[in-house]
Amino acid sequence: MANFTRGFWEKTANIILRNRILILVLVAAFTVFLGLQWKNMRFSNSQANLLPDHHPVNLEYEAFLEKFGEEGNAIVFGIRDSSLFTPSKLNRWNKFSKQLDAFPEIDFVLSLDNLQELKRDTTDQKFVLEPLITSQIRTQTQLDSLKDHLFNELPFYDNLLFNRESGTIRTVANLDKEIVNTSVRKDFILQEINDLVRDFEADTGLDVHVSGMPYIRTMNSQSIIDEIGKFIGAALLVTSLIFFFFFRSFRATFISMCVVIIGVMWAFGILGLLQYEITVLTALIPPLIIVIGIPNCIFLINKYQQEVKKHGNQALSLQRVISKIGNATLMTNMTTASGFATFIITDSHLLKEFGIVASLNIIGIFILSLLIIPIVYSYLSLPKTRHLKHLNKKWIDAFVNKMEYFVRHQRIAVYIVALSLLIASIIGIYQINISGSPIEDMPKNAQFFKDIRFFEREFDGIMPIEIVIDTKRPKGVMNAGNLNKIDRLDEVITEIPELSQPLSVVNLVKYSKQAFYNGIPKYYQLPTKQETNFILSVAQKSAGNNNLLKNFVDSTGQTARVTTFIQDVKTDRMEEIINRLSENLDKFFPPDRYETYMTGSALLFLKGTKYLVKNLVLSLTFAIFLIALFMAYLFRSFRMIIISLIPNLLPLLITAGVMGFIGVPIKPSTILVFSIAFGISVDDTIHFLAKYRQELIVNRWQIKKSVYAALRETGVSMFYTSIVLFFGFSVFIISDFGGTVALGSLVSATLLFAMLSNLVLLPSLLLSLERNIASKKYLKEPQIDILPKDEERK
Repeated sequence: MANFTRGFWEKTANIILRNRILILVLVAAFTVFLGLQWKNMRFSNSQANLLPDHHPVNLEYEAFLEKFGEEGNAIVFGIRDSSLFTPSKLNRWNKFSKQLDAFPEIDFVLSLDNLQELKRDTTDQKFVLEPLITSQIRTQTQLDSLKDHLFNELPFYDNLLFNRESGTIRTVANLDKEIVNTSVRKDFILQEINDLVRDFEADTGLDVHVSGMPYIRTMNSQSIIDEIGKFIGAALLVTSLIFFFFFRSFRATFISMCVVIIGVMWAFGILGLLQYEITVLTALIPPLIIVIGIPNCIFLINKYQQEVKKHGNQALSLQRVISKIGNATLMTNMTTASGFATFIITDSHLLKEFGIVASLNIIGIFILSLLIIPIVYSYLSLPKTRHLKHLNKKWIDAFVNKMEYFVRHQRIAVYIVALSLLIASIIGIYQINISGSPIEDMPKNAQFFKDIRFFEREFDGIMPIEIVIDTKRPKGVMNAGNLNKIDRLDEVITEIPELSQPLSVVNLVKYSKQAFYNGIPKYYQLPTKQETNFILSVAQKSAGNNNLLKNFVDSTGQTARVTTFIQDVKTDRMEEIINRLSENLDKFFPPDRYETYMTGSALLFLKGTKYLVKNLVLSLTFAIFLIALFMAYLFRSFRMIIISLIPNLLPLLITAGVMGFIGVPIKPSTILVFSIAFGISVDDTIHFLAKYRQELIVNRWQIKKSVYAALRETGVSMFYTSIVLFFGFSVFIISDFGGTVALGSLVSATLLFAMLSNLVLLPSLLLSLERNIASKKYLKEPQIDILPKDEERK
């Protein structure tokens, strides 16, 4: 196998170097082809759904949408300012509402301007809707009377259009459901809505708070788009600076930057080719390709310079760059791609698309590196002496010597520290929480996030929870007994401080009773059985009654909905609230007589997060299995597989423990950390162990001599690549999104732990545990030649 592998890479090197122009033309043509696919790229306009399509929670949500229409299509505008209640400013606010209603993208607007008051027409014995405001308000006295009537005599609209205690007023605009999940929504909000708000604020000097799920999704998506360019620029800057610091060569830095820039172009092209949406996850792929691609360039260029320094023959140097470390680089890229590819086995479209695109592009950046770097260098002059000085940096040698000292003389201390970290990590892991909040990772300094908090304070929440009650009888909702049960459920919801005032058919029936008794506020309550007959007979005669009911009851009158909004709460508290609602739902509506369920975007995200956490174990286990297969292929030894996995699993456990201690929860963004970090960190292990097995053959199976030789040879390259990866992933810390910051900092920390673990713990384990394996019986000739400094010893 070794001879076959070596022969394959020697042939590959010959093919690449003999067909340089053809290969460059093919790379350019493929890059142009992928560039033409950019036109197919589109940004996600819908809320991220982490659950598979066939999941019961998803099916219930789809059933709700089919029956009642889009639940997250309201944009809300709010003002908390006493100066609003002056004739000129309130008239301007009413004009603002009229302007909103004039847009074809708006289905309907509920505001002070068009507020309808339910009244009883005693002549025809029916209910009629009369406008609260019939003309422009001209005097302060007229306005004060209107305000008093609104706040004190119309409890139906309390917490819907106003907050009586704070005096906050809001307008609710429902988008046309046909555009809620399309790019039309984005253009409409970013251009028309935001311009309208700015004009109003300029005219009145009042601050308008804007929120609602369509608005939040649009502004959040725009923030993601804005960050893509920032990440790519930061990743290029950081990696190029580090690369130049190591190599002190503008030429080497420029070539490497060209390779990763083409890799980024391929990444966008593959997204367009597969017609995947750019989401909060796939937006991370271009900068990830830069960070992961630079180590490939380091290995290849470093090897080339080592060969040039050794014998000065350019053709031989380039041939050895490909033939000696091509297989090693392929294997390390395969393990990295495997870490991302594990997400493909999940049922979540979001993670599956991320895994496919990321793994394809990692293989793509490997191919680009292997082709472009040797070919470009073949057309350039040999590196000058000053470009080779970095190969003998004393401070890096000092670092490697320090690692060797720990392995030689402090091995017991190494094990004690590792064991202590393991115990501490396990304690920390038990303190990790799960976060099911859809807004936790949003940029905290953005105005739209501050507006979310404003509406949480004023109206107790912005994320909808829908409760659906099927009475199993046509027109069963309006049964007096069922109305009383819904009212009791409403009381339970009202008692929970994190939930907003519920809105259901009960509110309308109470309002009908108030109107029946000439609008006296104390009659805003459910009618008695005797009153119900009179009130319903009046309601049935009323024009537009079906219009009022359609928001609360389906067309058959069999199924009712209860809508409430929840604040951004911790997952444990959210589950407590959901469990309490479920218990009362079963109590008031026994499952043998009613069908009930809860849904809504808030609940969907919570269930999606918990689903991902369950899949985390599966994907990580699969990643470990894949890596173990690579190790089995390379080393043919079960003991070696175990030894290789320990130094890479420990950093993951340490990171998980740190998350528990510092309070970073498990959420969709941080779930990615473990598979990504494991796939990348195991690269160092492959380099070290492959070099170690090579040294065993050269040194006639002398374990100590082979371990120290491998440590000295691999230490420099492991340090180089780990530093590049550490600072490369650190660029995500500049993000405004909490999840992206957590992802960048946690992966960076994990890779740093992994480097130290592979430089200290791995050789220590080899010295302590591998005596039985260092024999001709078990030892196979190494499958790969590895590092930039490697040269087979005769």
